[in-house]
Amino acid sequence: MKKFAPIALLAALPFTVAYAATDVPAAIAVPAGHQVSMVTVGVGEITYECRAKADASGVYTWAFVAPAAVLYSADKSKTVGTYYGGPTWQANDGSKVTGKQLAVSPSPTPKSIPLQLVQAAPTSGSGEMAGVSYIQRLNTLGGVAPAEVCDANTVGAKQQVNYQADYVFYKP
Repeated sequence: MKKFAPIALLAALPFTVAYAATDVPAAIAVPAGHQVSMVTVGVGEITYECRAKADASGVYTWAFVAPAAVLYSADKSKTVGTYYGGPTWQANDGSKVTGKQLAVSPSPTPKSIPLQLVQAAPTSGSGEMAGVSYIQRLNTLGGVAPAEVCDANTVGAKQQVNYQADYVFYKP
């Protein structure tokens, strides 16, 4: 198994840790034959909305709506792109990749969204994202659904939750 040591802290904290490969949970391991092409640090928000559960009368939950993040270089010295609903990662050069979630694994960091493996669907453009085959979300910090009450009185309310994650891009 491969794992990536934390490279990022929440945006309000200083960034000083370097990227290093170690162990990754087997559930989100990238298949053999794919190599790291780029490592980014995504810093942004996840929007949640209070909704009635479709399959449970009188039960309400915070539902995921969409992410929005700025992608920084691994050393966080420059902005390299954006991440938004789709899911879509777009490089500053205009190239982009969308994907489909294949697997998740719990984050070792409490109150953080899960680690994730995404298989790239189409890529467009001829830049950084061209030819990307897989994307891993690692080293997640924050981003879980709000702790505030979600009930009949708050249906439709939206909340943004800060998060940070490393996005590791692979190519064959």
